[in-house]
Amino acid sequence: MSVSPAALWKFARPHTIYGTAVSLIGLYLIASGPFTPAGAGALLLAEASCLCANVYIVGLNQLTDVEIDRINKPYLPLASGEMSTTSAIVLIVGLLAVGLALAVVGGPFLTATVGVSALIGTAYSLPPLRLKRFPLFASLCIFTVRGLVVNLGIYWYFRHLANQPVGLDPGVTGLALFVTVFTFVIALFKDIPDMEGDRRFNISTFSLRLGRRYVFDLCCTLLVANYLLSPLITATAGSLGRAPLMAVAHLLLAAFFWWQSRRIDLKNDAEVYDFYQFIWKLYYIEYLVYPLFWLS
Repeated sequence: MSVSPAALWKFARPHTIYGTAVSLIGLYLIASGPFTPAGAGALLLAEASCLCANVYIVGLNQLTDVEIDRINKPYLPLASGEMSTTSAIVLIVGLLAVGLALAVVGGPFLTATVGVSALIGTAYSLPPLRLKRFPLFASLCIFTVRGLVVNLGIYWYFRHLANQPVGLDPGVTGLALFVTVFTFVIALFKDIPDMEGDRRFNISTFSLRLGRRYVFDLCCTLLVANYLLSPLITATAGSLGRAPLMAVAHLLLAAFFWWQSRRIDLKNDAEVYDFYQFIWKLYYIEYLVYPLFWLS
């Protein structure tokens, strides 16, 4: 069965693709500074490897959630019938193989990053573990990969290739802590518009256990607190001079986020999902803003 480019793009979950791509650019700038020909080559290799792993993880999740997605996300290609199960399996297995092969070419840090991310993504979706059934473990999988594994692993990959010391430097420490909290919010929020399908198929989430309003307010509070505390984290990590600029930027982002959050009708799943996509856009911005302040 042939698969259209539009179906492939939906299968790849574009918001996660953008998140992976922009995070690697930000980490390169923090680790290596301005682009060089050699650095650009290393970045392209990392992008190709990590994006292959990204599609493997989100694709595997769709393969194991077809019935749930027919309720929660009927526009996805497996749920809608635009893509066959066989095509999806061939695609994700092939991409995982290519991603791991490219990672091995990149060296031990890229291999570890891609390998650990793929293992956690597999444990998240596949039986017998299928950690997504348990809200705490599901959140732990998401923020561990995007908050810690990717930030530290890719940063060390760039440092290693540039023959620079590998360690918990202030630039990546502050970013990793900030993004860990941010991705925890994403992990909590993503289940709010999916409550109906999760309820029918016995997928326990914080939204089902605690209620939509409670989780929404918790996410908003955590994200605003994360923005307001980030200058302190930056200063503690060893960059006191950058803290005032970080404070101004994050105060503006926090105010804009809070203003948008007050306009959402929680009974409207479409509005809630659009707001979820807005949170992802703030995630992208962080990987552009943070290096700008760090390199200034």
